[in-house]
Amino acid sequence: MVRAYLYLVAFIPLTFIFSVSAFISTLFDSSGRAYAWHARLWARLGLGLNGVSVTLAGAEHIPDGPVIFMSNHQSNFDILSLLAIIPRRIHWIAKKELFEIPVFGPSMRRGGYIPLDRGDGRKALQSMDEAAATINQGKSVVLFPEGTRTTDGNLLPFKRGGFILARKAMVPVIPVTINGSGEINPAGLIRLYSGDIRITLHPPVVTPSELRRSEAEAWMMETVRDRIESVLEH
Repeated sequence: MVRAYLYLVAFIPLTFIFSVSAFISTLFDSSGRAYAWHARLWARLGLGLNGVSVTLAGAEHIPDGPVIFMSNHQSNFDILSLLAIIPRRIHWIAKKELFEIPVFGPSMRRGGYIPLDRGDGRKALQSMDEAAATINQGKSVVLFPEGTRTTDGNLLPFKRGGFILARKAMVPVIPVTINGSGEINPAGLIRLYSGDIRITLHPPVVTPSELRRSEAEAWMMETVRDRIESVLEH
């Protein structure tokens, strides 16, 4: 517990500094490269503060052009690890509560990240439309189809929003399996441990055009879930 509090004493000021700096960078660089550089460095420093290493397998599966990364979600360190190691500039679809955090939230909006209101179905669909527009600009996005963190490492039921997005945007989905982050930051406990996070990128899944809308979304959901679960450690 002491380790967790010491980590926060260092990580919160670090986050504040990078949020301000990243926000300012967007005033001079509209391409988003400077913001992405800030985000990646922030993530790597955040991991280093807790003695966490990250390894990546399957980078060769990322095709040219925009994609949607869909990952399982075990802890807060999932965001840091994905930002730190995925070899692609990424935009997050994240719960709207994060965008309400002073300084951090406005910086995320400035960086082109997309808030998702999980409690309002209509607003959630609007977020998917916004994400589709982002993808149509050639940008890749990341989301957690479970919608929240698992407490036992097992996959929770998937939400439909991401698969509606995949059908609308007509871009490949890259299933992502994260192992190890749950041991570093156990659910429901104010504890941190050092360790290794292992990320696996799976071959892309493409929305089948020959199926009807609901059938295509159901097929995508099942296929993505199966691939994530195929190397998930319990």
